[in-house]
Amino acid sequence: MRYPSLAAMDGDLIDCRRCPRLVAWREQVARDKRAAFRDETYWGRPVPGFGPADAALLIVGLAPAAHGANRTGRMFTGDRSGDVLYAAMHAVGLANQPTAVSADDGLELYGTRITSPVHCAPPANKPTPAERDTCRRWLDEELRLLAPTLRSVVVLGGFGWKALLPVLADAGWEVPRPAPRFGHGAHVELGGDRPLHLFGCYHVSQQNTFTGRLTPPMIESVLVDAALAAQLPIRPS
Repeated sequence: MRYPSLAAMDGDLIDCRRCPRLVAWREQVARDKRAAFRDETYWGRPVPGFGPADAALLIVGLAPAAHGANRTGRMFTGDRSGDVLYAAMHAVGLANQPTAVSADDGLELYGTRITSPVHCAPPANKPTPAERDTCRRWLDEELRLLAPTLRSVVVLGGFGWKALLPVLADAGWEVPRPAPRFGHGAHVELGGDRPLHLFGCYHVSQQNTFTGRLTPPMIESVLVDAALAAQLPIRPS
């Protein structure tokens, strides 16, 4: 499966129906809706990556939120996790605004793309290993298309870290053995034709942000390190 561009890949991705449990769940959520969004039309499909096709920095999450990206059709848009992530990105100069409420709200990312190992909203925010592996074809292709410009990756959470390492290895980067362990602030430089900096960050879930396990300064610090490694300009603090 080879595509000439990310746009071409995303055109097929949004029609994917390979995981029956995820298809059933994302469509049920889109029908039933949350009361606060009862007058909205939910996206209810796989959610493609978001950001420029020549990104130097990639942020990898987990999966779309049922009433966030599954509703709006854009990664980390319309939920509290996205509120935290985009506010941090704006604070360090990777986004033109600190909020993300809908796919047509004018949000732009600078040199940065956001994706996930699983592109459909899973029940209880927990995709299965089989669903992760089935969805991997899209991550493989996304990394192939981004490889010429990609210099650093921020992974939000252990699930994404574990899912991404074999993809990076198959894409030609040299992943150490034993595999590097996930942790907040973890940093590994992967060798290859074009070295890649890999950073770990706790996921921007409410479970982490509401309890103080992950704070805005912690997120911003990882983003600054990753942006500098990607040779992207940052906003002075």
